[in-house]
Amino acid sequence: MHDYSIVSALIEQCQLHVSNHQANSIVRVALKVGVFSGVEPSLLQTAFDTFKLEGICRNAELKLTIQPLRLQCHDCGGDAEPTSRTIVGPACGSFNT
Repeated sequence: MHDYSIVSALIEQCQLHVSNHQANSIVRVALKVGVFSGVEPSLLQTAFDTFKLEGICRNAELKLTIQPLRLQCHDCGGDAEPTSRTIVGPACGSFNT
């Protein structure tokens, strides 16, 4: 259900952009999804395919990019792309990231 509310808001944003730019269609919707966002890409795709049928996005493809998490420590300056849910500095273990 979470994915459907995300797609509903996304399509509303698309409609707003179309109206602001006097366009009449959308060809592609590009979206970055954070790796730890809790969004399941396949469910998001299914929700988009379902909701787009009647609106401005009916002929649009959804291009999803999974965005990795980047941490930078303000104490030691170290940076990393963690593979687990952590906010600890990679080099010094600080929480000041």
